[in-house]
Amino acid sequence: MKSSSEIKAEIKRETDPIYEKVSKVIPQIEWAFHAPLIHKINMLKQEKNAVVLAHNYQTPEIFHGIADIATDSLALAIEAEKTDANIIVLCGVHFMAETAAIVSPDKRVLIPDLEAGCSLSDSITVDQLRNWKQEHPDAISVGYVNTTAEIKSELDYCCTSSNAVNVVNAIPREKEILFLPDMFLGSYVAKITGRKNMQIWAGECHVHAGITPDHVEKKLAELKNTEFIVHPECSCTTPMMYDIASGRYKNHQVQILSTEGMMNHVSKSDSQQFVVATETGILYRMRQQNPQKTFIPASENAECEYMKMITLDKVYRSLYDEKYEVKVAKRIADKARLAIERMLSIS
Repeated sequence: MKSSSEIKAEIKRETDPIYEKVSKVIPQIEWAFHAPLIHKINMLKQEKNAVVLAHNYQTPEIFHGIADIATDSLALAIEAEKTDANIIVLCGVHFMAETAAIVSPDKRVLIPDLEAGCSLSDSITVDQLRNWKQEHPDAISVGYVNTTAEIKSELDYCCTSSNAVNVVNAIPREKEILFLPDMFLGSYVAKITGRKNMQIWAGECHVHAGITPDHVEKKLAELKNTEFIVHPECSCTTPMMYDIASGRYKNHQVQILSTEGMMNHVSKSDSQQFVVATETGILYRMRQQNPQKTFIPASENAECEYMKMITLDKVYRSLYDEKYEVKVAKRIADKARLAIERMLSIS
């Protein structure tokens, strides 16, 4: 048996390289509490053949310390489908774990906190969707991945912010489309595709809806030679599209992108300063991967409390006890899988 000093030395040896990546955002005194848990979780992953999939909005100690994959909703579904692990620990919100369980029915999918929900997912019920479909019997239903498994089972297609335009373009133009549940993403897709026959559900993510045109206007007035990158769920997206078309942003480059699209763009762009309109968690990863560039949140208050419910301690307890497993009934999963597979094929 190893002595306590040997264990401490081992933890330090294995976690010091990780701390180098996050030292600018996590104080040393705080890291002293994170490091032992990171070490334990990474040991458990090996013992149990487990993989940790983390969304871009997770905290830096999670996606730098324990995540095997840190990315957006679409890529998480792709990785869940192809992993050889026996256990998937989903560091994100509940609908993401449900999607992983649907595409990987032979895996155990754990979520560290069952209460990690989503305000956007909660904005439509299955009864509301069924009634809407009855009102438009010939329409094709397209649902954002931010929906429950039960909602997905009623859809023709799923999509994410990164492939929503491609999904809608894959549907014959004469077909009416029911797009749900995010009204800002829906309006963006309708504008980009030129579809006049899209009915859009009036749902929203409370975090992205809180990033308003006023936030953008303030940053535009304050900052010069700055590139703006905006998630299409933001309430500022629709007015910004019209401003872009009118040529208003003469001294600012504006990009409307998914979270992973943002990550790829800021790495390739020649710009040195960015205003980022999405949940603030993504800024940690941007700053770590692009230390020579400056990233400013469009709104400092754009933080998802559901994403932040996932902590290292909860991950450890979930994996150690193999608890908080997310299961989807076979009859629902089988129906939902078709819409998800269509999404993945168009990605």
